[in-house]
Amino acid sequence: MNYIFKQMSDQDVARVISWEYTGDYSFYNMDEDPEDLYEFREEAANNPHYWSVYRQDQLIGFFSYVLKSDNQVEIGLGMSPGLVGNGHGYEYLKAGIEKAIELYRPSSLVMSVADFNERAIKVYQRAGFQKIDSFEQHTNGGVYPFIKMQKELD
Repeated sequence: MNYIFKQMSDQDVARVISWEYTGDYSFYNMDEDPEDLYEFREEAANNPHYWSVYRQDQLIGFFSYVLKSDNQVEIGLGMSPGLVGNGHGYEYLKAGIEKAIELYRPSSLVMSVADFNERAIKVYQRAGFQKIDSFEQHTNGGVYPFIKMQKELD
């Protein structure tokens, strides 16, 4: 699949904020956590660390990158609700990893994922990420278990 990365625009931010996931995945709806919503709304547009992902002319997702100590990059991501669970995750993640390498040349990548999200965890493991830690995170009006995963790069 051909992915086009563009600097995230105000219009892209508005579209991502409007995405509605269903069932357990409604956990990822932006309006579930006012702090996350505010941060995304205020910081994502025109930020060199936030990238919209397009397929042809359709916004299908986004990646965010944070350079950490020890030349490590933390990846955040989202995918359009219509594509979630349809077998696109691995190729999508690979494209996001390639973009991180192009931008930062990191020695490793790290991601955090809600521990209930077994589909995402399987995709991340398939891409070479390994579980390195578990932690509790305050979000969405409660405290939830998360897993931290890491991928070493050659």
